[in-house]
Amino acid sequence: MAEYKGVMVCGEAADGKLAAITAELLGGGRKLAGDLGESLSVVLIGSNISGLAGEAIALGADKVYVVDAPLLQDYQTDSYTAAMEKVVAQAAPRAVLMGQTSMGRDLAPRLAFRLKTTAATDCVEVAVDPGTKQLLQTKPVYGGNALAVFTSECYPQIATVRSKAMPAAQRDDSRQGEVIPIEAGIDPSAVRTRVVQKVPEEVTGIKLEDATVVVSGGRGIGNSEGFKQLETLAKLLKGAVGASRPPCDNGWVADVMQIGLTGKIVAPDLYIAVALSGSSQHMAGCSGCKNIVAINKDPEANIFKVARFGVVGDWKKIVPAFQEKVKQLLSE
Repeated sequence: MAEYKGVMVCGEAADGKLAAITAELLGGGRKLAGDLGESLSVVLIGSNISGLAGEAIALGADKVYVVDAPLLQDYQTDSYTAAMEKVVAQAAPRAVLMGQTSMGRDLAPRLAFRLKTTAATDCVEVAVDPGTKQLLQTKPVYGGNALAVFTSECYPQIATVRSKAMPAAQRDDSRQGEVIPIEAGIDPSAVRTRVVQKVPEEVTGIKLEDATVVVSGGRGIGNSEGFKQLETLAKLLKGAVGASRPPCDNGWVADVMQIGLTGKIVAPDLYIAVALSGSSQHMAGCSGCKNIVAINKDPEANIFKVARFGVVGDWKKIVPAFQEKVKQLLSE
């Protein structure tokens, strides 16, 4: 039986550099590895991706496994699952961390099936049980109404982690590490799908997931004109605008602005919830926010139960007054 040791991160790259989620996983993985007294490694899969190994080491990796092949240019289930299976079989890590991204959500359960182990998806926290050295994997359940802690006796333990759930690793270019190239060895005939076209999401201003301030509106905003007022406030605060599901369903805003269980996950420093009830489905997408400010005319709205600050009243009066105050403070 293999002796499983160490923490492994499945890295992702975008636009020729490591994606933000990779830095976050390395930050969290470094702590887990420290608690275990074991090493931290990262797997980089792609085409012409070898140059990113140094960046991964600077962000805390002790070892970097690089699977570089033209066939791996784009994420495809068959090729990436085979590549990860090969690396994990060779390295035998105790735990494998992936992002709760489109790639991680697809890859983690498939890899777990291949390795005859388990996968916990959509985790908001991952820690080490000091007694068993098993991962304690915390994730929302019942539509975000509760948190449950899972563990597994199967190895390697696989978990996908939400964006912003872990603090990003701080870069240290003086760090030294080992780069281990791995031959992909993938038969092209075994890859049953291929990417035929990529359509980039058109984003103006700050991306919702990266914003440190988010101004989000709910059904109570009433129409698309109301969201234009929220956009003005968001620009003042150098933030982005989000929405709950009803405004997206009604066509007031684009679907890409939806935050929640079936939308995007955000964790800004400041989340201003305007005319938004705070349903469990929506809160599942913003439970990691550091400070929530709620504006709602219903004093019994669920959003006030999770908000740090709350204002009861008509948002059409409160938001303009708040905007003027922000302008005044910024001009001083």
